[in-house]
Amino acid sequence: MDALLNPQAIVEVLSSSLRLSVPLVFAALAGVLSERSGVFNIALEGKILAGAFGAAVGAFFMDDPYSGLVVGMLFGMMAGSILAVLGVTFGVNQIVTGIAINIFVLGITAFLSRIVFGAQANTLKLPGFKAFEIPWLSSIPIIGPVLFSQDLLVYVMFASVALVFLFLYRTTWGLAVRAVGENPAAVDSAGLSVPALRYGCVMAAGAIAALGGCYLVLSQVFLFSEHMSAGKGFIALAAVILGRWSPVGALLACLLFGFFDALQLRLQFNYPDVPHQFFLMLPYLISILALVGLVGKPRPPASVGRHYRREAK
Repeated sequence: MDALLNPQAIVEVLSSSLRLSVPLVFAALAGVLSERSGVFNIALEGKILAGAFGAAVGAFFMDDPYSGLVVGMLFGMMAGSILAVLGVTFGVNQIVTGIAINIFVLGITAFLSRIVFGAQANTLKLPGFKAFEIPWLSSIPIIGPVLFSQDLLVYVMFASVALVFLFLYRTTWGLAVRAVGENPAAVDSAGLSVPALRYGCVMAAGAIAALGGCYLVLSQVFLFSEHMSAGKGFIALAAVILGRWSPVGALLACLLFGFFDALQLRLQFNYPDVPHQFFLMLPYLISILALVGLVGKPRPPASVGRHYRREAK
């Protein structure tokens, strides 16, 4: 009740909720874009981790967060290319491929981080992005400090949601992407390349998901640690379903999960006698309850997860 009546406490909880939801939003956007094109993207967890490692490598060697951002996105696209080659070109089961990517990225980043960063991995202080205030807007009560006193990647997140929404629902190419996720044979009959559309979406999804890992390294902890994605890719998958494969819906679902993640941190602080594992399960419990109780019977894109062969039309 004190938090509900204290404006400062409200700002702190909402700000924490937003910051905790940023990696989820980037990953969920990647899931929406990929699955709208018909490619099931269970590899979001690995792409977040690949982006985090790439961001750390780029910032470490270039001593510049923007370089880390570029390298992180490239690493995410590399992870996406594996899914594209195996799932789109060779028709390997996309769920199995995604799981394999997650396991591979988890192992290779743990191995390479020890080689690249050595003993200083856990004490390293990488350059990153700092929060800055947008004049006038940041002075709006409650909303201002929450939305307009953040770092660069938070604003990039909101811009990404708008751009993906406009791309999918306001452009000819977005219509083609949605069509290829529903009926690839019809798209092929119209003279468009189904593999090219899916390759483009999966590669772009890799770069977008990697931004979630970049945010962890360049805006939150300023170092790379093994398995720092910590299941965020799987929560993002739930957000994609809860948001009904819509960029705006996925954003709202991620904000919901971020709020409960911030709430569990506050509960840990206020109730230290309660085992912290009880509070840690709160965001995952909410994701399960939301999927069971709020989604109803979701209808994914009709051809998601299905390999398309032209001769099989």
